[in-house]
Amino acid sequence: MYKSILLPVDLGHKSSWEKAAPEAVALAKQHGAKIHLLTVIPDFGMAVVGSFFPSDYAEQALQSSSEKLASLASEIVPDDLLAKVHTAHGSAYQEIINTAKKQGCDLIVMASHRPEMSDYLLGPNAARVARHADQSVMIVRN
Repeated sequence: MYKSILLPVDLGHKSSWEKAAPEAVALAKQHGAKIHLLTVIPDFGMAVVGSFFPSDYAEQALQSSSEKLASLASEIVPDDLLAKVHTAHGSAYQEIINTAKKQGCDLIVMASHRPEMSDYLLGPNAARVARHADQSVMIVRN
């Protein structure tokens, strides 16, 4: 049924993969699917905020995140199931939807929980992805 699964993770929050990754792995094994891991570096929101960062900040952040994501992938996804790791820069929910489309994913497995002030965006991103994605979306509650 599923051939390609997208697993978005927030590298700063273990809760974004702690329960969702085992679900994605189990589904991939059951259906013979591959898993794409994605992390998104948030944009600055306002140009004035971006002016306080070095001009190559986005490139450095993407490179660092890519390395961290590859390391995490080796821990949580068996080699035979891993398709590719992806890093993006921008709005989390938009980049999740864009990556799922570009990679031909037919399922998005992601975590959601009742947000606290320190990680408020995780809940609303899962809700937006579920509303706007063309793919099936499995939201794993933490």
